Amino acid sequence: MVSQEIEQVLPYVSRLLSARRKTPFLVMSKALVSARIGEFRSGHGEVGIFYAVKANSDARLVSFMTEQGIGFEVASEQELGTVLSSGVPGSRIISSHPIKPPSLIQGAYRAGVRSLVADSLAEVDKIHRYAPGSDLMVRLVVDNSGSEWPLAKKFGVEPEAAVAIFQRGAELGLKPEGVTFHVGSQCTSEDSWGKALGRVRGLWSNLADQGTLLHTLNLGGGFPVKYTRDVPSVPRLMDMVVAQTRALFPEDVRIQMEPGRALVGDAGTMVSRVIGKAQRGDESWLYLDVGVFNGLMESIGGIRYDFHTSGSGPVRPWVLAGPSCDAMDVIARDVPMPEPAIGDYVFVMSAGAYTTCYSSEFNGCRIPQVYLVDES
Repeated sequence: MVSQEIEQVLPYVSRLLSARRKTPFLVMSKALVSARIGEFRSGHGEVGIFYAVKANSDARLVSFMTEQGIGFEVASEQELGTVLSSGVPGSRIISSHPIKPPSLIQGAYRAGVRSLVADSLAEVDKIHRYAPGSDLMVRLVVDNSGSEWPLAKKFGVEPEAAVAIFQRGAELGLKPEGVTFHVGSQCTSEDSWGKALGRVRGLWSNLADQGTLLHTLNLGGGFPVKYTRDVPSVPRLMDMVVAQTRALFPEDVRIQMEPGRALVGDAGTMVSRVIGKAQRGDESWLYLDVGVFNGLMESIGGIRYDFHTSGSGPVRPWVLAGPSCDAMDVIARDVPMPEPAIGDYVFVMSAGAYTTCYSSEFNGCRIPQVYLVDES
C-alpha cells in the first residue's frame, strides 16, 4: 500500500533505480526546500535567515540554497569550505559554535566572517588572538524542556557570566554585538521562545544600563518538522516569535535565525529495501538496508519517523532494524505496516535532516547517496 506522499516520489525513485542507483538513498525535493525558505521569509523579510549547515551538508544542496539568497551558519572548517565553494561571501556566513578550534576561527576570519560566538572567557581570548576586532555574540543558556533533542547542558552561560564575557571582549577590542540562544532541536513548545526572549531581555537591559549597547539577537534554530505528530507550523511560530521580539527589544534590533531541520527535514525521503525478516517470540522483525549507524541515528534519541512500504500484505506491528551486526541498530518498534516481501521498498518520510550527515560506514554499511529532484 503506497501513500499519496510516496506516489509523488515514486517517479524519481523509479528513474534512479533504472539508472542502477543502489539503496539506501535520500531523495531531496528542491521545491520543498524552496517552499520552506519562503515560509521563513514571508512577511518577515527583515529577519536574517542563516541555514545551519550541520542539518544536511550535501554540497549540491548547499549550492541550491545559495541560489535562494539566504545565509549560512557553519560550525567546522569542512562546513565553511563547503559554503565558500558555493560562492557565498563571508558577509553571509556566521559561526555560532561556542567552542571553535583556532583553525576554524582563522579560516572564517580570512573569509570575511566577522560574527563569532563565545560562551567562555577562554573562547574570547581565542577569538581575540585569531580574529581580532570581530563582532562578539554570547550564547545564553535557556530552558530546553520543550524540545525533543535538548542542547542546553553542553553550551550557554548564565546572564552574570555573559556580562563578564562581554567585558573581557571589550577589553580585548572585540565589538559587543549581541546574544544568541537555542531552545533545543525539534522544539514543539510554542512557549519556549517567549521564555527565552524574556531571559535575554533582562541581560540586554542590564548591559544597556552599564553602557554596553547590543544590536543583534540570534534566536537560533529548533523549529520543528512533522514526523508522526502534528507540530506548530513555521508561519505561526515566525509570526509569534518576531512579534514577541519586536515588543521586547529596541526597534532597531537585528533579528537572526538559524533553521536547519525546518528547511530540509520534510523535503527528504529515504529509500531503503527490506533485506530480511524474522519472528522473535511475539515480535515481527523487519531488517532494512538503512539503520541507526548509516542514516537514522536520531531514532535512538527519540525521533520517530513515519514509514511506508511498497508491500501489500496484512498490516501488523513491526520492529524495524538496520543492516549492521549490532544489537543497538534498532530503528523503531510497534510500526504498523503491511507485510512486505524481502526486496520491497520502505520509505522513511521527513528524512532530510540529520540523516546522511550522521552516517558512517560502521560494519561496512552503505552511506546513502543524496539526489536532488526538481519537484515535491
